[in-house]
Amino acid sequence: MPERLVFLTGHLAKARLERLLSGLGETAFAWEIVDIGVKVAALMTEEIIKRRLKLPEGADRVILPGRYRGDLDKLSAHFGVPFVRGPDEIADLPAYLGRAGQPPDLSRHAMRIFAEIVDASGLSLDALLIRARQLAAAGADVIDIGCLPETPFPQLGEAVRMLKAEGLSVSVDSADIEELRTGAEVGADFLLSLDENTLPLAFEHPVTPVLIPAVPGDLDSLGRAIEAAQKAGIKFIADPVLDPIHFGFADSLGRFIEARRRWPEADLMMGTGNLTELTDADTSGITAVLAGICSELDIGNVLTVHVSPHTVRTVEEHDLARRILFASRSDGALPRSYHPGLLQVHDRKPFPATIADIEALAADVRDANFRILTAEDGIHIFNKNGHAVARDAFELFAGLGVEADGAHAFYLGAELMKAEIAWRLGKRYVQDEPLAWGVAASAPQEDRTRLAEAGHTLKAKKER
Repeated sequence: MPERLVFLTGHLAKARLERLLSGLGETAFAWEIVDIGVKVAALMTEEIIKRRLKLPEGADRVILPGRYRGDLDKLSAHFGVPFVRGPDEIADLPAYLGRAGQPPDLSRHAMRIFAEIVDASGLSLDALLIRARQLAAAGADVIDIGCLPETPFPQLGEAVRMLKAEGLSVSVDSADIEELRTGAEVGADFLLSLDENTLPLAFEHPVTPVLIPAVPGDLDSLGRAIEAAQKAGIKFIADPVLDPIHFGFADSLGRFIEARRRWPEADLMMGTGNLTELTDADTSGITAVLAGICSELDIGNVLTVHVSPHTVRTVEEHDLARRILFASRSDGALPRSYHPGLLQVHDRKPFPATIADIEALAADVRDANFRILTAEDGIHIFNKNGHAVARDAFELFAGLGVEADGAHAFYLGAELMKAEIAWRLGKRYVQDEPLAWGVAASAPQEDRTRLAEAGHTLKAKKER
C-alpha cells in the first residue's frame, strides 16, 4: 500500500495546496488535506491541533507548514503518527516530496574534501588550529598544510602533531622533499604531491601519496608513478592536474577522462582551486559543474583552496555539491530540486505566490497591518486600506501614511528595500525574514518549537 500523507493547512492556503497536489499527477503516495480551522496554518498551536484534528484513518505521516512553531515529538506521541515540517512555501512542496514522498536524503556522499591552508607557514600554531577547526566545521575531511616555495616552515612538524592530536586528518602539500619527509615522519596521513621521482619517500612511511606527473600534462609519467605505487602495494591517489582557463583547461579535462579510461579503479583527485580562485565568477556554479564532472568520472577527492575573498565559502559549496550530486546520481536524476544552497544570487522559484494569489489575499485582509509580497509584476504592499504595486520601493512609501511613526517608517523602509533587492535579483522574499543566500552566507539559527518574537515595529512601540 502506498504511504498515506496528511497535509494540515488553514483556510487561506487550502485551495492553493489542493491545486498543487492535484497537479502532481500520479504519485508514489496517497494524500489528503485537512483544514485545521484557522486562517493561517503557520499560526496553529499544539493545543489547536490536539483539540481539532481528527486524524484520517490509515494516515502514515502528517506534514505541517515549515513555519509551524511547536513540538513535533509531542504531536507524534499524542497521535501515534509521525508529524514533520514541510517547506516554508507551498510552491516548494514538489521538491520536498521528491520521488517517493520523502525529502531528498543529503546525508550521504562519495567525495573526500581536502582543504588547503595556503599560508600555513606564516600562521602561529594557535591561528592554524583555529583555521583548521573552521574548515573541518565547513565540511573538510582533510586539512592540507600548504608550504610556500623558499619559505622556511620550522614549526611544520609541530603543526602536523597538533592537528592530529585534534583528531583531524592531515596532508602536507609541498614541492620540497624535506618538508614532505618531515610531514611523513610526524604522522601526516597524505603527502601532496609526489611524482615518479619522489614517490620512494612514501615507501618509508605509512602515508598515502597524491601522485602527479613529473612533467606537467604527461599522463605517461603519472602512469609510471601509479605502476610503481601498485608494485609497492601502497595506497595512492592520482591527480592529472586541472589547469586554469586559457592555460590548458580544456586539455586538462581531457586528461581526467583519459586517466579514468586508463586506470578505471584508481582513486583520483581534482584540485578545483585553479578554476574557483582564478576565475572572476561566483564559485557556487563553478563548483557544481566540477563536482558533476567528478561524479561522472568517479573522482573521489577534491582539493579546495580559499585565498581570494570571493571563494570564502568554497568548502561549504563543495560539501553541499557532493551531497546533491550523490543523491541525484543515486536517483538517476538531474541535479535539480535537491537543495537550493548553490542558488545564491537567483532562485528557481522566486515568487511563491502568483499575482492572483496576492490579490485574493489582499481582498481578504481586514486589519491595518501591512503585508509585503513580491510577484512578477513587482513589490506588493497591502492592508485593509488598500493595495499598491511598484517596482521601486521609494514609489510606495509616500502612500503608506507612516510619516509620523518613525519606528514603523524605518521598518517598512527596510522591508521594502529588501523586497526590491529580492525582486530585481529574482530571489525569494519573505517578510520579516532575512534573504536566503544559500551556503554563501550563514543563516540565523531559529527555534521552530517556539513562537516567533514580536516584530521590529511592535518591539519599538512597546519600548516607547
